[in-house]
Amino acid sequence: MESKRSNRIIFLSFVLMMIRLVGPVLFTQSFDETRQGMVEEEIHLGVILNMGSRESKIVHNCISMAISDFYSVHGYYKTRVIFHTRDSKGEPLRALTSALDLLENSEVRAIIGAQTSMEAKFLAELGNKTKVPVISFSAPTGTSSPSNKYPYFFQINQDESSVATGIADIVRAFKWKDVVIIHEENDDWRDFIPHLVDLLQEKDIHISYKSSLDVSLDDSNIIEEIQKLMASEQKVFVVHMSPLLTFRFYMNAKNLGMMREGYAWIMTVKSMDYLHSNMGSSVTESMQGVIGLKSYIPASKELYNFTSRWRNTFSAEHNMEIKDLNVFCIRAYDVAWALAKAAERVRPKICSRRNADDRLSLNLMDLDNITTSTHGSILVEEILKLKSKGLSGEFRFVNGKLVSNAFEIVNVIGRSGDRRVGFWTSVGKITRELYSSSHGRQLYSNSTDLEDIIWPGGSAKIPKGHVMQMSSKKLRIGVVRNSGFPELVNIHQNLETNITTITGFCIDVFRAAIEQLPYQVEYELIPFPDRDRSKATIDLFKQLNFQNYDAVVADTTVTAERSLYVDFTSPYTDLGVGMVAPKAGKNGVWIFLEPLTCDLWLTSAAFFVLTGFVIWLIEHPINNEFQGPISQQIGMIFWFAFSTLVFAHREKLLSNLSRFVVIVWLFIVLILTSSYTATLTSMMTVQHIELNVLNSKDNYIGYQDGSIVSKGVISNLNFKNSNLRPFNSPEEYANALSRGSKKGGVSAIIDEVPYLKIFLAKYSKDYSMTGPISPSTNGFGFVFPKGSPLVADISRAIAKLREDGKLAMMEYTWFQSQSMLTSSGDNSNNLKPLTTESFRGLFLISGVTSALALVMLYSFLIHKNWHVLKHCDFKDFFQSPLNFVKEYLSKKLFSRTEETNVIHPEHTTP
Repeated sequence: MESKRSNRIIFLSFVLMMIRLVGPVLFTQSFDETRQGMVEEEIHLGVILNMGSRESKIVHNCISMAISDFYSVHGYYKTRVIFHTRDSKGEPLRALTSALDLLENSEVRAIIGAQTSMEAKFLAELGNKTKVPVISFSAPTGTSSPSNKYPYFFQINQDESSVATGIADIVRAFKWKDVVIIHEENDDWRDFIPHLVDLLQEKDIHISYKSSLDVSLDDSNIIEEIQKLMASEQKVFVVHMSPLLTFRFYMNAKNLGMMREGYAWIMTVKSMDYLHSNMGSSVTESMQGVIGLKSYIPASKELYNFTSRWRNTFSAEHNMEIKDLNVFCIRAYDVAWALAKAAERVRPKICSRRNADDRLSLNLMDLDNITTSTHGSILVEEILKLKSKGLSGEFRFVNGKLVSNAFEIVNVIGRSGDRRVGFWTSVGKITRELYSSSHGRQLYSNSTDLEDIIWPGGSAKIPKGHVMQMSSKKLRIGVVRNSGFPELVNIHQNLETNITTITGFCIDVFRAAIEQLPYQVEYELIPFPDRDRSKATIDLFKQLNFQNYDAVVADTTVTAERSLYVDFTSPYTDLGVGMVAPKAGKNGVWIFLEPLTCDLWLTSAAFFVLTGFVIWLIEHPINNEFQGPISQQIGMIFWFAFSTLVFAHREKLLSNLSRFVVIVWLFIVLILTSSYTATLTSMMTVQHIELNVLNSKDNYIGYQDGSIVSKGVISNLNFKNSNLRPFNSPEEYANALSRGSKKGGVSAIIDEVPYLKIFLAKYSKDYSMTGPISPSTNGFGFVFPKGSPLVADISRAIAKLREDGKLAMMEYTWFQSQSMLTSSGDNSNNLKPLTTESFRGLFLISGVTSALALVMLYSFLIHKNWHVLKHCDFKDFFQSPLNFVKEYLSKKLFSRTEETNVIHPEHTTP
């Protein structure tokens, strides 16, 4: 029995094993036969590629994998797309004949191909004539808007207008004003240049030179063209060339020293896309620091899986290792997938329009009788409706062009090739990061900063661009030392090392202004021989006219007379002349009245009296100290009111309402007295020096020897020459001021504001400045020869430094006093007294508080003493209001509580 059971188990196990081995095969065959039986329509499509190139082989492989992947997912579809491939061998005419063959003999409904602009032109014309859709990798030559002229033409390359806008935005973002365009001399690369030129000029970017190179040129011709570029003053280049020519160009540019610091190279999308999959170590090494735009393919799991499968398949079939797929291959995959989907959707319409003979008649000798496809318009309509997510991201056509929302901005650095540093979006924004919304749209971050870019030469500093050269040598900048004020310009020579160091506020401002320029300026600072400063400045002006120097940097004041011979930049220091004198209290009996305006004094006095009167009204019925003869009560009102000024009133307050009013009033008095004290202190800290007093015969005025002040300014202020004494340094100023006019010194120093700021940085404890007392000087400016192109640019740079606060920071660094950052007009002469407007809110609070206290007082009083008011005859009020108030309110209601039966709110009923 057990033997039979054992045999059954063995038999069942054998059957199950056979089912597991044979079943899947039988099931697959059955499913394939069933699925084959479901196919009702074959859609033939043509592919025209230059099969001799590696890129074309990759594209063809991607198209084949796309069809295989599509039907492995959509096996239940009733259509099957069948591709027919033709080799154009890179010849436009052969591409045209291949298209004719596919249309006439293979009855294709659409064509994928056209890798050059000429091929695209031929196929676009043919597609328009036969009404057969053409999907191209290039735009037709000589056509700015293909969709308008060729409604059956679709291009999957980047929109040239968007690419040109992206390049122009990058140039503008780095504030470059001049560029050189380098492009390949053939239709595929030349047609983009007009778009780029228009967009650059639209953004006020000057194109200084356009260089065209043919791929057939040998290295000697390329070197000759590069040497022309080197001889120019340009440092920013936009490159638009094929990979083969790009490799050779950059190799020679590096050998000639054009890949060093100071240069900027920008690659277009087309150049960068082709280079991405062709970058070897030698190519990468010669292109270090190059930036460019590249088509953005968002990372995804599907793309990663496909790339892995494709790499294995392609390597096995062609025995070729490829680093990465370029964007054209990925888009070819998406196009094949999209066409297979479109073919299924149009199947019912195609079947309903099927004729007995759909074969096209394509006799080029008889163009008028060429037949057209009956299904082309249907397929075009469906292609335009397509909207899906492919391996390359969002896939849809608008006006015959594949939509692209963003480009990557990449930086060629290291051995790994390019590194992404940001994005350019279709709305014209440069941003560091992109992210996807819940609706699948590409959004960008608010940050406008790119990641750090390594420029040619390994520099992290943004290249300036255009190099301004006044001559074949560096600019010679003459420097005049001011020995009395070394904080402005100082020249120190180390005798041991023979190294000359030039420092000072003026020097730092000049260097910062040069750094602000949108182009590079090479210069050297040359100390002028030590001599009388005024004579040295005049000599330098002469040297400028003799072209021995290109500019002068010193503490040179801008004047109308000097500007007849030289050009000045805009001033970089404060304007005007100030006066410095020892600190002392101001003479004058009535100085204590100046902190407040007259209306504020009167308003304050009125509120003092008003507050005293309100307290008297509240306290009079219940407080003996507020009672007595009328003269005593009036005196009490004034005494109590003004005693609050020093918080010294001795009267005891019995009513809570009066206490409330007094507390609020004391708070207001505290603020008012504090403000008065602060203002009076400020006025008395700095002495107010009157010019007519200083101009007396007993007072002497000091000035800086050799400065512009000694020539015109002091004479305009009507000072006598006998009362003027020259000095050369802040130390001499301090010594003379400390001695005073009676002891051989001076009573005040008059000089330009920058010099006085340096003086006060050292001696602000004992001296103060009043001024500017005269606006007759225009500050310091840099000096250039007449007609120098640098004057306007340096002036703009100084304005930018002032706006950014850098000028003030440099002034603080050299003058070492925070008070120097404030305007020289903030002094005792211009210190405004306090006005009623400043305390309007406080007086309003006081008034409201007093009114509220009185309303509460009389409301309670009337309420508690209604037994008195109810016996009043109010007819008397209308007949004689004055008598009514006197009789009932004054005598009965508001009289003393001891003499009547009136009850005060502060008292309780016995």
